[in-house]
Amino acid sequence: MITIRIEGNDKGQRLDRFLRKYLKEAPLSHIYRIIRKDVKVNGKRAGEDSILEEGDEITLYLSEQELAQFLRKPGKPGRRPNIDICYEDEHLIAVNKPFGLLTHGDAREKKIHLANRVVDYLIAEGAYDPAGEKTFTPAPANRLDRNTTGIVLFGKDSETMRWLNSELKERSEGGGSIAKQYLTIVKGEMPRSMRLTGSLTKDERSNRVTVGDSGVKAETLVRPVRTGNGYTLAEVELVTGRTHQIRAHLADAGYPVIGDPKYGDPRVNRNMKDRYGLAAQLLHAFRVSFPESGEAPGKLSGLVIEAQKPALFAEIESGLFGDRKNGIR
Repeated sequence: MITIRIEGNDKGQRLDRFLRKYLKEAPLSHIYRIIRKDVKVNGKRAGEDSILEEGDEITLYLSEQELAQFLRKPGKPGRRPNIDICYEDEHLIAVNKPFGLLTHGDAREKKIHLANRVVDYLIAEGAYDPAGEKTFTPAPANRLDRNTTGIVLFGKDSETMRWLNSELKERSEGGGSIAKQYLTIVKGEMPRSMRLTGSLTKDERSNRVTVGDSGVKAETLVRPVRTGNGYTLAEVELVTGRTHQIRAHLADAGYPVIGDPKYGDPRVNRNMKDRYGLAAQLLHAFRVSFPESGEAPGKLSGLVIEAQKPALFAEIESGLFGDRKNGIR
């Protein structure tokens, strides 16, 4: 018989989800068999959808040997990873993701990604102890494409993660209050700010979206910052958060992102690759602004985080527009 006490980072989860994370090596079918026959919460039978609260005690009617085979031993990180930290406090770490790195693992790449680097950093700093946690692991609250650079947010505790996930989910639907702004350079000289509202339809086979009257609603705000030589440096704000939203909306409006292999201008892309070695879309998530809110964890109320542009972005900007800034307000 094993007794597990639910701590702050474990509360708010369904019983089955907690056990799936805690007993990482157990087959899913075995998890639900355990729930049916070998689990009690606070001395009583509990359903798989029971919500766990801090202080609850889970009793597992398993032997020490059986439990051991289902627990995954946390690995030890190697060298302290090199990450570009934009902001960090006891609740949140914001990291400037470089070009070419996945935000988190996928079926093909399970080890080399930003999430692992951040977790290794937090372990090395003593800010996260996997041996002392039952189910919680710091994870990215937002995702950037492999070749998009900029700010990725990680909650360092479950309460912050829940708040971030809730706010960002609402934001993706046009609500929420965490503002995300990007910088990009597009083909064409943009004379004025734009509000783009075309709906998006995704083709799963090609992983490409089209803009039209049907599909999921999307809204993008665009402001030109510098223009010249047939290009525009633009500041973009996501009102909703859809797959490829910025790239598809700008291309549909006649201002494709330079370097973009899916939605860009092939001639411009060839020119940018020859001149600068640009091999993908030039898109940088440079600012995240948090709401003035008493519900925000720690110091996040009203906080604005910014990420420095990559060196390649700055080089292309200087090459296209020169060093003199001709900002458009």
